[in-house]
Amino acid sequence: MVNQYTDLLFQPLKLPCGKTLKNRIAKSAMSDSLGNGRGNPTAAQIRLYERWAEGGVAVSIVGEVQGNPNFAEKPGNLVLGMASDPDLFRSLAHRGAASNTHLWLQLGHAGAMAHPPISTPKGPSALNIPGLTCEALTIDEVRTLPAEFARTARLAKELGFGGVQVHAAHGFLLSQFLSPLFNKRDDAYGGPIENRMRLLLEVVEEIRSEVGTRFPVALKLNSTDQLEGGLGEEDALSVIAALDGTSIDLIDISGGTYFPGARAASDSDGSGPYFLKFAEAAREMTGKPLMLTGGFKTRDQAIDALNRGIDIVGLARALVLDPALPKVWKSEAVDPHFPRFQNPPDGGVTAWYTMRLLDIGHDREGENTWDLRAQVQAYEARDRVRVPVWNANTWE
Repeated sequence: MVNQYTDLLFQPLKLPCGKTLKNRIAKSAMSDSLGNGRGNPTAAQIRLYERWAEGGVAVSIVGEVQGNPNFAEKPGNLVLGMASDPDLFRSLAHRGAASNTHLWLQLGHAGAMAHPPISTPKGPSALNIPGLTCEALTIDEVRTLPAEFARTARLAKELGFGGVQVHAAHGFLLSQFLSPLFNKRDDAYGGPIENRMRLLLEVVEEIRSEVGTRFPVALKLNSTDQLEGGLGEEDALSVIAALDGTSIDLIDISGGTYFPGARAASDSDGSGPYFLKFAEAAREMTGKPLMLTGGFKTRDQAIDALNRGIDIVGLARALVLDPALPKVWKSEAVDPHFPRFQNPPDGGVTAWYTMRLLDIGHDREGENTWDLRAQVQAYEARDRVRVPVWNANTWE
């Protein structure tokens, strides 16, 4: 039953740009890996975001949309550029915005962690370590990046999407620039955190100049890389303070990295939000709306975060288990049942959730198998099929 306690989740949130989100529940970005191998949305992907919109979220964020196909995370990524099919993107923008939902594209660039079968990995600095080899971006290449992100944001606006989110978390390129573990540069983009955040601030400024003042521009930021020698909370708070002086509309706080061999925060056995304490510290540093992503499993946890000064909660796996969870929470305190897997294989849990997205997009989620090894095999086989399709595309 809705009361003053649960009403917190269903109050609107007005962003600095003037646009309003209808409640405080967001579908945070995930690598849904549902593109067709040519960078365009598929029918299943369009239906997936329509399902989340029908389920009552205020905003859905499409994970890892590339502006440059040369630095993609996976062959299932979307690529928004001159080679894109505008009709498919418009369909995604329209159907994913049903029921007054905002649909935002997360602007991605995998950098050093670009998928080698389809990319040429390049990061802030050259690396040659087990599982990760890349070249360093030249200074000229770095200086082209803000305009590249801005072009993608402009296309998103032109095709009808409600906003964009800059991806500066989880070990992707802008996160790599922030991290002293990845960034060993000795120019204006390396060294102290003031230099390491320079590219991020330039990207935000260039996007805003391209899309105007009324278009939502959000940003996803790591509170910590959860890696020894990586971005720590003190430096992350410095980035928060700097962002407070920009035109950003929403800061989405997360953490962790997809660095090879690193454990994902989402595979944690924790019982609550992973980065709430950092978010509370960030609240002291900025008046910008704050979103917190990671670890929310119950309605009570979401409401508690709002009571602690967070403006909107980001859900991912909870909305994979129940795409209509906001509607459920509006009427009753029924939480999704999170499966527990015994001795899962590497990547098995992520593969299970990722393949379930495909099932939701086909309206058949009741058919999902519990065999994690089979899910990993299906996930990897799908990528193998799409690699030659990706590489055969001219992207012009």
